[in-house]
Amino acid sequence: MRHGEAWLADVVATAAAGARLAEVLRPGDVVTLTGGLGAGKTSLARGVLAALGLAEEAPSPTFAIVQPYDPPEVRLPVLHIDLYRLDDPAEVDELGLEEARREAALLVEWPERAGADRWPDALALDIALALDGARRLTWTAPDAWDGRWPR
Repeated sequence: MRHGEAWLADVVATAAAGARLAEVLRPGDVVTLTGGLGAGKTSLARGVLAALGLAEEAPSPTFAIVQPYDPPEVRLPVLHIDLYRLDDPAEVDELGLEEARREAALLVEWPERAGADRWPDALALDIALALDGARRLTWTAPDAWDGRWPR
């Protein structure tokens, strides 16, 4: 398990970090995105999806909960997930994410709503908004991410 941090100057730099993540993302990967409202979780996910080939801006999946993206729209299947509206971790089981994970990468916003031990092999990214608009990106990268993150 490795830990690290980086400072992202603005929303453009946050999307660029997502683009770097897209370079190493594989089906079966889980990336959890934590941080307060407006910290940049969706901006980072949008950077991933744009780098994977999504032509339009990805909507926030807050109301859909799970927004799937499949080839040829993107180069690999991705589920962009927002668990903010879930009240009980058991509700995550109903989403079929473990089955979908066999063929897709998962980008999960508000993963704490799924329970603390849901994805122990996930690349865990946390984004905190600073007073000047910069973002502090911290991560915990399990062994499966050795050589892939950080880039």
